[in-house]
Amino acid sequence: MNVIGYVRVSTNGQAKDGYSLSYQQDEISSYCQTQGWNLIHVYTDEGISGAKVDEDALEVDRMGFQDMLTALTSQSIDAVLVLNTSRLWRSDIVKVLVHREFKKCGVDVKSIEQPTYSIYKNDPSDFLINGLMELLDAYQRLEINMKLSRGRNKKAQQGGYAGGRAAFGYKVRKGHKAIEVNDKQAQVVKRLFDIREQNPNWTLSEIAFQLNQEGFTTQQGKQFTKVQVKRILDRRAFYEGQYQYGGITATGLHQAIL
Repeated sequence: MNVIGYVRVSTNGQAKDGYSLSYQQDEISSYCQTQGWNLIHVYTDEGISGAKVDEDALEVDRMGFQDMLTALTSQSIDAVLVLNTSRLWRSDIVKVLVHREFKKCGVDVKSIEQPTYSIYKNDPSDFLINGLMELLDAYQRLEINMKLSRGRNKKAQQGGYAGGRAAFGYKVRKGHKAIEVNDKQAQVVKRLFDIREQNPNWTLSEIAFQLNQEGFTTQQGKQFTKVQVKRILDRRAFYEGQYQYGGITATGLHQAIL
């Protein structure tokens, strides 16, 4: 039987818990040798969620997965082998779409940790067992998200950077857990608030026009619009040193611009 392997990790935590790419690859290779299957290739995705998908066309944000789909349509493959089905999907929407695409190619799913699994089986016992395992996996995912959310909230309460895109005027260096002032953008922020104070009756469009006239540009190097001006003005407290995350407001650990 010709099979293709697929491995995926979405977080460092999964790697630490035994779901590392190398672990999955070794398990797939050993399992194929035991079963006498011909392992043609192992496709890999690292740091990608198994829940993201475009419902209209199977546009899962995984390059390895996309390459695997291409191989399924161009080669004679009997099954895709995974450590467990959570490597292929983590949501019901993705599961349905993966089943649909695999069935088009006449391919089944083989799972090392779920040896009776098949996308073609309708056995009630298998349905119950596999359904429970997938529910458990979904529960664990929700539990991880809850713990991460608690950690972010706690950090925000202490005024620390809790993640997400840095506000205009700041930057996040890779590997660092704090935001830093972006000197070039900070000049724009200061000038914008100066214009507002000097011309309190100006509209947002007039402020944007003045910034553009003085040669200032957005993060993308484009001209300012009234929407971008309003977004900066609305963050005055943040630029003055307060940190806001969700419904949390605290004295920020970041350097104030104003």
